[in-house]
Amino acid sequence: MATRKRKVRKLRGSRTMGWGQIGQHRKSGGHGGTGGAGLHKHKWSWILVYDPEHFGKNGFNNPTSEKIKKWINVGEINYILEKYKPEVTRDGLPVVNLKELGIQKVLGKGDLSKPVFVIAESWTKKAEESIVKVGGKISAN
Repeated sequence: MATRKRKVRKLRGSRTMGWGQIGQHRKSGGHGGTGGAGLHKHKWSWILVYDPEHFGKNGFNNPTSEKIKKWINVGEINYILEKYKPEVTRDGLPVVNLKELGIQKVLGKGDLSKPVFVIAESWTKKAEESIVKVGGKISAN
C-alpha cells in the first residue's frame, strides 16, 4: 500500500486519530492497564517473548531437602588411612574419627586393608561386619 494512502497520513492534524471525540485509545485503558498490570494474566504471552526473566527465578528451595547426609563407604577408609596417617591409637588400632572430618554415616561397600578403630555417628550392619571381619572396631565416641 502506498504510504500516502495510509490512514495515519490522512489523519494528520486530527486530535483523535479516528477514535471518537472523547479520546478513546488515549489513556491506560487502551493498552490493558498501567505499568505492570496484567503481566500474569492477559499480557503473559508478551512476558514470555520480550521479558522472560521479569519475575526472577522460578520455584522455591525446600529447606528440608537441603539437609545433606554426608556418608562414606568402608573401602574409602583405606584412602583416609593413607592420607592422614593417624598417630592416635585406641585398643592398639589407628583411630579414624569420621565425625571430625564431617562424615555422618559409614556404608558397607568395599573392604578394609588393615584393622582400624572407626568413630562415626552412624553405620550400616554391613559396614560394621566388614570392619570387624578385618579385626577393627567401630564406635560412636
